[in-house]
Amino acid sequence: MPDKPKRSISAEDLYRIQTVSSARISPDGRHVVYAVQRVDAKTEKKYSNLWVAPTDGSAPPRQFTWGDQNDTQPRWSPDGSQIAFLSNRADKEKPPQIYLIPFSGGEARPLTQLEGSINALVWSPDGTRLACTARKTDAEVLEREKDEQKKKLGVVRRHYDRLFYKLDGFGYLPKERLHLWIVDAASGAVQQITDHPVFDERDPAWSPDGQFIVFVSNRTPDPDSEPDRDDLFVIPAAGGEPRKLETPLGPKDLPSISPDGRWIAYYAQEGVGLSYKNQNVWVVPFDGSGPARNLTGSYDLHASAWTLNDVGDVETMPPTWTPNSERVYFQVAYHGSGILQSVARDGSDLQTVIGEGGVVSSYSFDRQHRTLAYTYGRMDDPVQIWAREMPAGPARRLASPNQALLEELDLGSVEEVWFKGPDGNDLQGWILKPPDFDPSRRYPSILEIHGGPLTQYGNLFMHEFYYLAAAGFVVYFSNPRGGRGYGEAHAGAIHGGWGDRDYADLMAWADYAAALPYIDPQRMGVTGGSYGGYMTVWIIGHTDRFKAAVTQRCVSNFVSMWGSSDFNWSFQQILGSGDKAPFEDLELFWNHSPMKYIGNARTPTLVIHNENDHRCPIEQGEQVFVALKRLGVPTEFVRFPEEFHGLSRSGRTDRRIARLNAIRGWFERYLC
Repeated sequence: MPDKPKRSISAEDLYRIQTVSSARISPDGRHVVYAVQRVDAKTEKKYSNLWVAPTDGSAPPRQFTWGDQNDTQPRWSPDGSQIAFLSNRADKEKPPQIYLIPFSGGEARPLTQLEGSINALVWSPDGTRLACTARKTDAEVLEREKDEQKKKLGVVRRHYDRLFYKLDGFGYLPKERLHLWIVDAASGAVQQITDHPVFDERDPAWSPDGQFIVFVSNRTPDPDSEPDRDDLFVIPAAGGEPRKLETPLGPKDLPSISPDGRWIAYYAQEGVGLSYKNQNVWVVPFDGSGPARNLTGSYDLHASAWTLNDVGDVETMPPTWTPNSERVYFQVAYHGSGILQSVARDGSDLQTVIGEGGVVSSYSFDRQHRTLAYTYGRMDDPVQIWAREMPAGPARRLASPNQALLEELDLGSVEEVWFKGPDGNDLQGWILKPPDFDPSRRYPSILEIHGGPLTQYGNLFMHEFYYLAAAGFVVYFSNPRGGRGYGEAHAGAIHGGWGDRDYADLMAWADYAAALPYIDPQRMGVTGGSYGGYMTVWIIGHTDRFKAAVTQRCVSNFVSMWGSSDFNWSFQQILGSGDKAPFEDLELFWNHSPMKYIGNARTPTLVIHNENDHRCPIEQGEQVFVALKRLGVPTEFVRFPEEFHGLSRSGRTDRRIARLNAIRGWFERYLC
């Protein structure tokens, strides 16, 4: 029979795309467990279940847990006999609890009944306990839940005395802080080992002997006023006074203790208010007997997996020690890819384990480090599960949850381009051509600008791009200065200067596209979200070259955004003003605000914003819309209720579809 003709991707295909998270290999290296999320199109609810795949490829993946609930964060016990995970299966209205399920088969049993939210599960080396972080539910919330009338009426007021009181994707923060807990794996008995009204603890990791926990905490008198002053602490697993390790000043994440118990590897940036700095891999002696050493500082790389996509999260794993404690594995954002590298404990002998071409997300080794399992996303496939024999054996694809859907689709073709920026700087971009592309035609085009800006576009699936290409647009995107993947100088080029070198790079990219024989320079559009929304509004205030624009969840006015975003006052660090707020240096904040230049705008512009956006509050989009209306520039305003900043990646699917249709409709109106 002839092959079935392929079709173009649709907005509604978002209902069929499955995302994968938390892939972990079993201690014996024979299986991988992972969570798969799906969407129920009738109810718009998202559910997640656990799946298992054999690493030798001898059988297809099988579903391991069932039901319309959310089973997440699977973690193998050290002996591989059971899996701990989080689930809301008992009560969909309450935060998930810890469950245990035998790998040999049987029912999952609830381990905890904690009144609060739990995260970061880590087994003790002997398998008798689990460490986790948990935030207890506020007493006033528990009281309200017990009274049906009060529960029906809801929150009467919120009262804060802390500087950071809300978080995008979460909402308004409770009074309780995030603390360390130990859970007995047999009885479910819990012990809270840290408790402070101001300090939070995160990223727990066990010592090999099970006697201690290392964690990250900011213990300055007012952490909200000095958010970059993280430190590493070691606390007895039975509870007690934490011991602080002396490390260089700066943000820190994901500590990991070496198998011999002598070293702690962790991620860190140096300095305060310098978010553009590379995140490096550091090592410090566990006993505090020597200074911390930067293992990767000489290589000018950023140790993180973070690469933008719109169909699943990318997980940065803790630095992973080899069994002999001589090397550390870690992920790197590099040239649009997420690669896996390793380095010797003295900082020498950097090696690439998995190179460019895709993005390595969740990765883990078996007990003997004979097999590596990992999730891998590419530009043409959101996620696959792979296993590889170490040190350099063959890799096997174990699962591709979206393969059936992808086999139906003609996604078009993607061309990678390196080009010169305005200062002779090397820049990387990609050009996505529509299905059935005809080089003799001249196409309308859309410049996509990424958010952040401290992230990267690249070799990872973007449904939005394929959807717009399917509508007949050439979609082109790049990583201008200010983003990751090209060294610290590239990332820091716009620190204190948004709208300068980044704008110049984007215009050089638009010049490159406009000169292509298949691009119609009279039908060019531009769009972006968050920082990309900032640049879109900046662009329409500085040039008329684009015939249509769509700004999404934008930053438009640094003056009014100061203090109203969940990032709060820290935008003054991004602008390089140090300790100066807008009322102390109004000119700086206003000069870098697109609203200063909005009077020059003539480009028809659609404004899209989310009403629960705490990162870029909706007043940022409202200012743009009202200004354009008053100027007589064609504009419309699309608002999405209840959605946080990340609607395009994780929002309710029908709203994501409505957003895509609005973008497409606007560009079709003005470019086609």
